[in-house]
Amino acid sequence: MTAAADRPVLSLMLAVPDASAAARWYAQALDATTLWDLGGVVGLTVGGAPFFLGEPEKNGWATPTEAGTRTVRVEVFVDDPDAFIARAVAAGADGSVDRIRDHEMPWGVHRQGGFLDPFGHLWLVGDRSPLTAHEV
Repeated sequence: MTAAADRPVLSLMLAVPDASAAARWYAQALDATTLWDLGGVVGLTVGGAPFFLGEPEKNGWATPTEAGTRTVRVEVFVDDPDAFIARAVAAGADGSVDRIRDHEMPWGVHRQGGFLDPFGHLWLVGDRSPLTAHEV
């Protein structure tokens, strides 16, 4: 086994009422690619980062709408956060939850904003600046 094969891969599953319909939205809005579709569970990737959609019926968890609150905050780091957010908003996401702006951070300027997808999940999208080690 190689060192790369030993590294864990972290992913998440977003609760949605209709996984296949949600997969179509994520493909349009985020350029997501379907890895597989089992009906009530769909595996996707965005820029090589895997995530899953699941219909929580009878599984002991709930969509944000059912829970009455946001149940997860998804963070994405890309080269052009403005374009990523604009594409999601053009596909129907709510871009008013966290307008994109520059944040002064210990490592310098970090550009970040966000959107709420049609299924109630909050996505924060920033540049790649926090992905390297830095002094705090």
